[in-house]
Amino acid sequence: MHHQDVNENSLKRLNGYLENLQKPGSHSVQPMKLTFYVRDTKESSDEQPDPLTSGFRSVSFTLHTNDVLSTVMNVLTSCCLPVDHMKALKASTSKDTSKSPLEAQVPFYRPIKWDKSYYTFSGFRDPEQELQQAKRVEPTLSLWLRNNEPEATKKHSASLPRREELKRLQQELCHKFNLADIRWQRNWGVAHRCCQLQSLVRLSQQNPEALIHLQGHTVVFADQSGMNASGHVMLGTMDVHHQWTKLLEQLPSYRSLHHQTDWLKERISLLLGGTQVVHMERLGPVQPITEHYSSLRSFHQSLMSQRLHLHPRSLQGLTMLLENDRSRPTLHEMGHFIIPTNCDPPQLQTFLQNHALEARQRIQRKNQLQAEEEAVVKLCLQRLSLRSLTKEPSVSSSQMILCCRRLVEQHSPLMQGLLICVSHFYSVMQDGDLCIPWDWKS
Repeated sequence: MHHQDVNENSLKRLNGYLENLQKPGSHSVQPMKLTFYVRDTKESSDEQPDPLTSGFRSVSFTLHTNDVLSTVMNVLTSCCLPVDHMKALKASTSKDTSKSPLEAQVPFYRPIKWDKSYYTFSGFRDPEQELQQAKRVEPTLSLWLRNNEPEATKKHSASLPRREELKRLQQELCHKFNLADIRWQRNWGVAHRCCQLQSLVRLSQQNPEALIHLQGHTVVFADQSGMNASGHVMLGTMDVHHQWTKLLEQLPSYRSLHHQTDWLKERISLLLGGTQVVHMERLGPVQPITEHYSSLRSFHQSLMSQRLHLHPRSLQGLTMLLENDRSRPTLHEMGHFIIPTNCDPPQLQTFLQNHALEARQRIQRKNQLQAEEEAVVKLCLQRLSLRSLTKEPSVSSSQMILCCRRLVEQHSPLMQGLLICVSHFYSVMQDGDLCIPWDWKS
């Protein structure tokens, strides 16, 4: 999952929090930590602190408000969004509450505050005490695992037949239509993925000729149908078979456009000393092939308008991303350049030459981190007997390495046989996967 997935997950959890607040009699809910990625409006520097969320910054906060209006204001304020309209609403709400219950048209509410001895005698949880504890300290990993491992194991066991069905359908479709791979844009649950594959199977039975065009392609179930900048065929999960069929009929023209983007990338590389234009799907929203082609064509024409003086192989091994909404070129922490499509060619040449050495050093550092990450993940899987260990794309290699080292040191027997995803928050997913924050407390 990239920053979009983090935001989606946080939104789902926020909706659940708000729903609980609106339930009759529910005036105290468990505090909840949320993380959102918001667009960074500040001018970027050459140093990009977050390697996998270029143009975004993370915002984390804990919700412990007990009414909907205060909760929404808390979220907006934490994300540095305007709250003036909310203040006006809050003021009008305050006026309404000064009226009698009948005039205000809201149910009368007087919270019951039980004596502490009630909770001691009854064994019920004291919400006020829990709130104070949550404010003081987040749950430790061992405590959270003890409380949530049974639920995760139960959900995983229930998902096993669906997981087998998903694997069978995936292999069957790849073999029958010679597909390179089948992927998903979002972190949908296993049941949802099975439904998507079954829908494609039904289309293949109704119209087998249509799927012939898919040979050799990677299929991605996505938000919208089309072809992305990597040349993968996207099938919109909300689209009907008619729309899928129409897309498959257009694949020859999409393939032609993809070949033209490859040709433009070769031309650009020759003009820029061997620097390769790349496209990284996980660094931002899905870019359609038409948009990618348009950016490449515009950039190529700009380079051709002024003759540059770069040795043909002086920048060999370096990579760059093209972005339409950038104002100036930057060097990403991971070693690739981020270049505005309308960048002035002489300025671009100077920037590339001045930062080439630093770019190579960062690439070397990135490669070392990736190798170290692979080794420590493998060690973690073995030592803790995990079923799987993955991470969200928004978690950097440095964060993953630190997390895994600490997991190996703790060596919790509770983790045996679990499916762990390193994230920014705790969560039990619908199929039994467990999300844990990379900076978990011991």
